[in-house]
Amino acid sequence: MNQDQILTTADREEALSRAYLQAVAASAGYVVATDDFDRDGIDCTIRAGGQMRPALGIQLKATMKLGEPHEGEYRYPLKRRNYDLLREPTQTPRVLVVLALPEDQTDWLTITEDELVLRRCAYWVSLTDLPDTENRESVTVSLPAHQRFDVAALCDLMDQSRRGAIQ
Repeated sequence: MNQDQILTTADREEALSRAYLQAVAASAGYVVATDDFDRDGIDCTIRAGGQMRPALGIQLKATMKLGEPHEGEYRYPLKRRNYDLLREPTQTPRVLVVLALPEDQTDWLTITEDELVLRRCAYWVSLTDLPDTENRESVTVSLPAHQRFDVAALCDLMDQSRRGAIQ
């Protein structure tokens, strides 16, 4: 570890998840607004132009321990509070976006003259209308491996937001 770092590993994971989100949204031509306080389970809101001016609430997470998918799904332990907030119906649809990072921190980011590489990718899931749980601390949620959070997925999510719900 670099002796002059002031960010913890968790801080760095969060910063990279925000950078990932910003890069995907910028590539799609959308604006990202960061919430000053996470009181409602949302870290950022992505806004688009066009008809209905759709928006999407995002709860960002990052982990080095996502592992391999089992039966086409990744399993991620989410704090109960976040689970409850994300499953509530809202006017602006919300999704959980989880960035998978390599276990070796030196593999997270590479910069050369020709490219900027942030390794691995993020997956998204909507928790709207999922059932209540008896769990007190956390709920393990399933992230479908085919739901990679990329430009095409974000554009599709915005189209769904225009219609008022994420399917």
